[in-house]
Amino acid sequence: MSSSISSSLGGTNLLATLLASGSPPSLNSSSTSPTGAPNLSITGLASGMNWSTVISELAQAERSPETTWQQEISALNTQKSAYTTLNGDFATLQTDIQTLQDASLYSGTSVQSSNTAIATASGGSAATLGNYTFNITQLATAARMNGTTGVSQVLSPNGNIGTTTIGTAGFASPVTAGTFTVNGAQVTIAATDSLQQVFNNIASATNNAVTASYNSTTDEITLSSGGGGPVVLGSAADTSNFLQVAQLYNNGTNTVTSTSALGHVQLGVTMSGAGLKTAITDGGGGQGQFTINGVAITYDASTDSIQNVMDKINSSTAGVTASYNSLNDQFTLTNNTTGNIGISLQDVTGNFLQATGLSSGALQSGTNLLYTLNGGSQQLVSQSNTISQTSSSIAGLSVTALQTGSVKVAVSSDASSLTTAIQQFVTDYNSLQSTVTSDQAVTTGSNGSVTPGILTGDLTANGIASGLRTLVSSSVPGLSGAVTMLSDLGIQTNGQNNQLSVNTSTLTSVVAANINTVQKLFNDPTNGLATQVNNYINNATGANGTITNHQASLSQQVTQLNTQISSLEAKITADTATWTSEFTAMEAAQSQASSQLTYLSEQITNGTL
Repeated sequence: MSSSISSSLGGTNLLATLLASGSPPSLNSSSTSPTGAPNLSITGLASGMNWSTVISELAQAERSPETTWQQEISALNTQKSAYTTLNGDFATLQTDIQTLQDASLYSGTSVQSSNTAIATASGGSAATLGNYTFNITQLATAARMNGTTGVSQVLSPNGNIGTTTIGTAGFASPVTAGTFTVNGAQVTIAATDSLQQVFNNIASATNNAVTASYNSTTDEITLSSGGGGPVVLGSAADTSNFLQVAQLYNNGTNTVTSTSALGHVQLGVTMSGAGLKTAITDGGGGQGQFTINGVAITYDASTDSIQNVMDKINSSTAGVTASYNSLNDQFTLTNNTTGNIGISLQDVTGNFLQATGLSSGALQSGTNLLYTLNGGSQQLVSQSNTISQTSSSIAGLSVTALQTGSVKVAVSSDASSLTTAIQQFVTDYNSLQSTVTSDQAVTTGSNGSVTPGILTGDLTANGIASGLRTLVSSSVPGLSGAVTMLSDLGIQTNGQNNQLSVNTSTLTSVVAANINTVQKLFNDPTNGLATQVNNYINNATGANGTITNHQASLSQQVTQLNTQISSLEAKITADTATWTSEFTAMEAAQSQASSQLTYLSEQITNGTL
């Protein structure tokens, strides 16, 4: 009986082991459940078989198709990337085409002046071709309103130079403290000194050899040498600018007098302290106003400086520039534009124009540019020094006169921009074709192994490249004459790798001689090469284009393969669970059989069976 049970439960070796031990095999903590029962999920615990490895190998065997699918996905993504690059090449080529479709490219002009010292010239695309001679006899100048001179007060209106402080007197520039030299003697002054004190210091320093005086009528200072020798002024060591501000300069005689009146308008202080002979009023309440060329300028005599008002004039739309000439003690208004045109002035409230001498000034008329054209007797006129179509009746030509004299201006066609654009088209066409050729190239290794290119055998890429080559190498329907196809421009295809070559000399000469026909070659609205290529590119890369659809197909294939991989992984997961369950059940059966065998063996041993 024991032999029969032993055989049915797994063989005599297991039975012998169990009988010899007298008890079932012990289970350590790692192989028992929390209740003390054996953990049957542990592989081989009851059967002695490492079935987890078997399950892993079964799963890996079932997963084997994924390797091929992943390789296919990688190849498809590489092809998609290649087409993305090709799309970029097409976009560049389309930009070149759009440039060639620009009508202004075919109407370029070159404008040359025979003497840029006399006049410069420029012209737009609409400039009339031809040779022109301009004889410029008079340049245009701006009109100017010259105010009366001597509008400022003298340094010492009452003649009392003892109360005239040099630091605040109406000199053209502020007097700086320091020293200056008279006949080798240093004279020291301070900005707070009166003019009389300065004169006293000169006499003291020179031991009365040189004396100074002031004439309030002429507003001038005079230095005199009593000894009869010349007055010698200044040295390199001087630190005060008194001699320069007083306009006293060596003349080799014993008397030196200021070169002009010394009193000047103080532009930066409020008008009440500006030092004008006639005080500026604003009519009360700061509501001063005057007009220049009809433009109103307002001011407040109690807060504004003369410089403030000049700035308002210059930034207004009056079209003039206000300035003050300290040498002549004179205000001027100069037109911002040239030509024989006037300047109108009027005090409205207050007396700003009258006090500054502008309303009583004299208009210095501007002049117009005068010239003749191509030896004609008619004198032509321009208010500015730029001769435009308005004056010359030459469309698109602008000549700027710099001095009087005769100058020749040549206006000719300029095809350089067009030839450059054509050459760029050829360059980018070749780049696109090189991309396709490279992607389709088959390489052979040193060991004889053959490796296909990314797009080897790809009919879409091959069709696009060959179709584009056929398009650019064909004649344009409806054209006749010297230029009907690219080869007439010196552009040839080698017929092997779809590349174009350019004979630059031929291209330049043919374009220059046939620019209108070249324009038709590219820009005929129906059959022009640029029109055809642009349409071809749109058909390839547009929303429903050949490349766009092909990329969509490649993406769809990638999606399908990823779906297959996901489905297979789901199946493997389910199969693994089934296999694990079955092996676990087997372990349970083996465990139960072992327990029964142990029990029977104990009964036999105890003599109960």
